[in-house]
Amino acid sequence: MLLMITNISLDFSKIDVTAWTIFIVGWVIIFISLISLSLIFRAMPNILSIGDSRRKRKLKKEKEMQLKKENSKSGEGEISGELTAAIGYALNLYFTELHDDEDRVLTVVHKSRKYSPWNSKIYNVMQFKR
Repeated sequence: MLLMITNISLDFSKIDVTAWTIFIVGWVIIFISLISLSLIFRAMPNILSIGDSRRKRKLKKEKEMQLKKENSKSGEGEISGELTAAIGYALNLYFTELHDDEDRVLTVVHKSRKYSPWNSKIYNVMQFKR
């Protein structure tokens, strides 16, 4: 087997000028395309950020217009959610004719539930044996 490998010889005299031209032009096209692709990929973040900067400028202008509208309103302010809830509760008491003074506190409690069927799947997948 070693003798077969050593007996291999390349004869470049049988390759004509057109084959060399095709070979060189092919390599040049490949390198030019790789260089152009690398330049495009490097410029891609800058190209994508152009739309973001336009969007940010538009949002900034909208916020400025909104602030001008709010400042131009005289005597009109926003009503908070707590004030709305208190007014609604007072109207409810009035229309249901509850006249007793009772201490009532409205609270909203957010509870985090640590157990759910989704997070218990891990216990079925990974069974640890000690």
